[in-house]
Amino acid sequence: MSGPSAGIARRLAALFYDALLLAALLVVFTFGVLPFTHGSAVLPETVGSWIYLYRAGLVAVIAAYFVGNWMHSGQTLGMRAWRLYVLDAHGGRLGILPALMRFLLAVAAWLPLGLGVFWLYFDPARLALHDRLAKTQMIHSARPRNRGNRTDTDHESR
Repeated sequence: MSGPSAGIARRLAALFYDALLLAALLVVFTFGVLPFTHGSAVLPETVGSWIYLYRAGLVAVIAAYFVGNWMHSGQTLGMRAWRLYVLDAHGGRLGILPALMRFLLAVAAWLPLGLGVFWLYFDPARLALHDRLAKTQMIHSARPRNRGNRTDTDHESR
């Protein structure tokens, strides 16, 4: 699979869609934790040092969402809506280590006001900094032609 490098607007739109889905997943995770707090809010005052395990669980849910989707199909749900794919340097699916590396580097790239992502405007191959370092690429795929359209010659007449 090949295509042009994804621009910042599509990346932000896909990230917004993913943020909505992740918010729901994190609510479900938190709902699963509530029986252990007897229905109390998960705060340092109510769970003590267990808050660190809870926070690690939140990060694990987020990482599993991105890493798992990138490994399985090369797309998250938000990326699917905007026809974006993450591929390795050879155009294939990511393995566990490249996907984890991309996730960690992407977090670091987005934190300082997205400067690592805006790097794509200065990169000759239009790769964001985390893609350059992880040896991955995010591409935009064109809309497929004849998407499910059938003609009279596509099926046998009765």
